[in-house]
Amino acid sequence: MQDYPADLTGYTGAFVDELVESGIFEVVVSPGSRSTPLAMVMAAHPNLQVRIHVDERSAGFFALGIAKASRKPVALLCTSGTAAANYYPAVVEAKLARVPLVVITSDRPHELRDVGAPQAIDQIGMFGSHVKWFAETALPEASHTMLRYVRTMAARAAETASVGPAGPVHLNFPFREPLVPDVDSPTLFCGGKRPLDETRFVQMSTGQRVLPAAHLDKLAEELAGMERGLIICGPQEHRSLGKALDRLATSLCWPIVADPLSQLRRGDHNHQWVVDSYDAFLRHPLVKERAIPEVVIRFGAMPISKALMLFVRQFPNCRQLIVDPDGGWREPTLMATDMIHSDPEHFANEVAKRVEIHSPKREGTWSSTWLELDQRTREEMMAGSLQVEGLFEGRVFTELGKALPTGSLLFTGNSMPVRDMDSFFTKAGAQVRTMANRGANGIDGVTSTALGAALIEAPVVLVVGDLSFYHDLNGLVAAKLHGIDITVIVINNDGGGIFSFLPQAQQAEKTTFETLFGTPLGLDYEPVVRMYGGDFTRITNWEDFHTSLQQSVGHKGLHVMEIPTDRSTNVAAHRTLWERVQQSLHEWLDEVSF
Repeated sequence: MQDYPADLTGYTGAFVDELVESGIFEVVVSPGSRSTPLAMVMAAHPNLQVRIHVDERSAGFFALGIAKASRKPVALLCTSGTAAANYYPAVVEAKLARVPLVVITSDRPHELRDVGAPQAIDQIGMFGSHVKWFAETALPEASHTMLRYVRTMAARAAETASVGPAGPVHLNFPFREPLVPDVDSPTLFCGGKRPLDETRFVQMSTGQRVLPAAHLDKLAEELAGMERGLIICGPQEHRSLGKALDRLATSLCWPIVADPLSQLRRGDHNHQWVVDSYDAFLRHPLVKERAIPEVVIRFGAMPISKALMLFVRQFPNCRQLIVDPDGGWREPTLMATDMIHSDPEHFANEVAKRVEIHSPKREGTWSSTWLELDQRTREEMMAGSLQVEGLFEGRVFTELGKALPTGSLLFTGNSMPVRDMDSFFTKAGAQVRTMANRGANGIDGVTSTALGAALIEAPVVLVVGDLSFYHDLNGLVAAKLHGIDITVIVINNDGGGIFSFLPQAQQAEKTTFETLFGTPLGLDYEPVVRMYGGDFTRITNWEDFHTSLQQSVGHKGLHVMEIPTDRSTNVAAHRTLWERVQQSLHEWLDEVSF
């Protein structure tokens, strides 16, 4: 026991140093006693940024946001007990959204488990299949072998979290008392390394997944012979993919159905082939009857639009290729004919190159009809949204689409906001990066994730519903603690707006519906925002909206804009717009062919 403090210092110092050598430069720490050794050593490392967040549930999402925006692994650290359990929602989102996190939980030593010791729960494998890898580390020891061991654990954790499909890993560290390391030790971050060796302890490398040339040749030949093709791009973070898909679309003369989170609507590529109003026109029976594709190539995760998913599922004879760089299986339609595990940019460019050389194509009736259908629908939706009286929820994205400056990050909450983004945030406007938590599609942790992203990107605008905002009020403390600049637009319809569009809204008695689904809270969020040092503005008209937006975006601090709306009025406005599109397209569709 006499040498335990030295063992603790050397062991934790080696681990933290190797985390940094492996590319982890951000860690979100929730204070606690049992995590003292790692917390103090992390704070002492000159190249590791420690972010304090006292609420573990919000802390998990805060780290998730940093990792999403930076596309680099981020570490999380908490004490033992239920603190670790509060990471669960963020871990689930990270796994499904492919975000790299290294979750580090501190624990009681083995002799204090299952014996009634305080703050001791079973933390072994507690995240189950929601992490890519779990390991419990050995108790601290500063022998040469154990220092090599703990550095290897750090490198392996960082690499496993990062390699595709990226995701969370979990390391559980048992610590005995005393818990205070010697952070003034001159050899704190040298443990396990050879003298004068400043490189990483273990170098890990991962190659790019690509298809063999012969396979690409065959695919290009087959695809070039098909006129009625669609390229669909769902949520994905690679902003450079747009140019490759534009080249593929140009070579094949196929439209690109671009989800709002695909980075294709507002990227720096050509938008000639991009279709963004599909959610409205794919509801039309004549479109579903006549626009029958021969082949669909899908990139990214499953798109947001239910109308699009139902459209894709109705053609069992259509060839459907799913391109996934990480060997995953993001295919809920059960209609895939080809699962292609290849880097999407490489795949798109290589197929396009072969088509350009051997089978050049010209725009035909199929693609021109899709593009005109998209334009007509977009014009009707935009014009209609401007005619809705009062503060229409969908118009928030119409106005943001015109007002956001180049380089902005638009973060969107789930349920109604992300669906309105799909319908009203079009391809015309400044280059804007878009983001949302579409792994598990939950409403929890959205504010914290956006705040984490705001540490990396600027300016950031978050659009979120009132229930989602309520779910993560604790997350606002990060803005105060870390001086984060963000504009939050809270669409307050006093309840769960998405449920008003679902069958239970018509089938349930009104009082029952409001109790079970509408869930009005009647809360005034202004005092809470003020408590966290933020500015609060309640919007009453669109002129107020633009004035407040101009005064907040790109300015210092937390700015919250509340837009009061009515759920029933919002549902009626959406349905009126869809009907407007149906009517405007009907006569035209009678005269055209796909």
